[in-house]
Amino acid sequence: MENLNQTVGKYRWTICSLVFFATTINYLDRSVISLLKMELTSEFNWNDGDYADIEIAFKVAYALGMLGAGRLIDKLGTKLGYLLATFLWSLAAVGHAIVQSTFGFMVARAALGVTESGNFPAAIKTVAEWFPRKERALATGIFNSGANIGAIVAPLTVPFIAAAWGWQWAFVITGSFGFIWVVAWFLLYEVPARNKKLTDAERLYIQTDEEAGVVEVSDDNAPRISWFTLLKFRQTWAFVIGKFLTDPIWWFYLFWLPDFLNSEYKLTGTEVAVPVAVVYMISTVGSVWGGWLPLRFIRTGMPVFKARKTSMLLYAFLVMPIVFAQLLGSMNMWFAVIIIGIATSAHQAWSANIFTTVSDMFPKRAVGSVTGIGGMCGGIGGIFLTLFVQKNMFVHYRSIGQIETAYYIMFAICGSMYLLAWLIMHVLVPRMERIKV
Repeated sequence: MENLNQTVGKYRWTICSLVFFATTINYLDRSVISLLKMELTSEFNWNDGDYADIEIAFKVAYALGMLGAGRLIDKLGTKLGYLLATFLWSLAAVGHAIVQSTFGFMVARAALGVTESGNFPAAIKTVAEWFPRKERALATGIFNSGANIGAIVAPLTVPFIAAAWGWQWAFVITGSFGFIWVVAWFLLYEVPARNKKLTDAERLYIQTDEEAGVVEVSDDNAPRISWFTLLKFRQTWAFVIGKFLTDPIWWFYLFWLPDFLNSEYKLTGTEVAVPVAVVYMISTVGSVWGGWLPLRFIRTGMPVFKARKTSMLLYAFLVMPIVFAQLLGSMNMWFAVIIIGIATSAHQAWSANIFTTVSDMFPKRAVGSVTGIGGMCGGIGGIFLTLFVQKNMFVHYRSIGQIETAYYIMFAICGSMYLLAWLIMHVLVPRMERIKV
């Protein structure tokens, strides 16, 4: 890799680092409320149902926003689209500080959800523009690890900011980082075809798909492919179903892990910081390794689609031990933390690859739209999980003093979804053929 970078240049990795930091900020902003749940519950007299309603408001807005955001990113292009999305979600994140009611938090979370939905369509489109197919899973794994870094930074900062200055400042300080990123993006980003910092060798390397033997140049003015047309392809439905089944699991970890630690092990306030941070530190390893493994398979001569699917099957199996998290946690809390960390790590490895299947199977001008459709369906899956499982089940079992039963059920769901998703995707697109429009 180092020899390659010296030969053709490495500015594409500068762009990847910008997307990494955007994703870090994105997840930092959405994680804040879960770490303030106990404090806000006391101040606003919430129960699990109220918190679930606030979570649903975010997910509904995120799901609906995903559909429009993907299309908008394809229309505006990555530079303007990503800049606009980040600026608006940073405003929404800071706006939480002025909320004074439970309904106000629902509105604030909805605003954050609809604006944060632009991150992944823009990020995946950026990777498709800046990397050849064989490097996309690695680049996606690297930028996707920003989700873990954001989730690590949050527990190590938010409880302490809230303890020192109040919960309002936790939203203001974390939300302000996005404004700094907007300036850096504006100064450093331009599509490869017009970027003056690229060498001719790196530009040609980015545009040439060595396996397919074709050159695909990104053009923000190229004709867009309609949603109706995209929904005719099995490739679209494979991605959509994969996201619908597995995205809700990540939402569950993100919004309920601090509550799990409080409910099972009576950790409060800043006590949850280290266990939560450890879970997402482990996740970071999975995100990068998950992007590296298919690249390793490809370099041994394995076809791209087979490398992708083999890797994803392995990640699906690595999630399954989470069903034993509470059993192991009854011996020592850190056993549960580690097993959950392995599951979140496998999810991030899976995520790096399922996102990359979009650029494997679709032309660059459709990547934002397909990512948005899949992201919307992932959000809908998260809404269903919260509404029909967590909102009712958690309230019921907590009311009878058996909240651990609810977590047993949830961990069983977590352990099974990835293998189910892999099987459905395999049936729909056994070779992940590229669409022809």
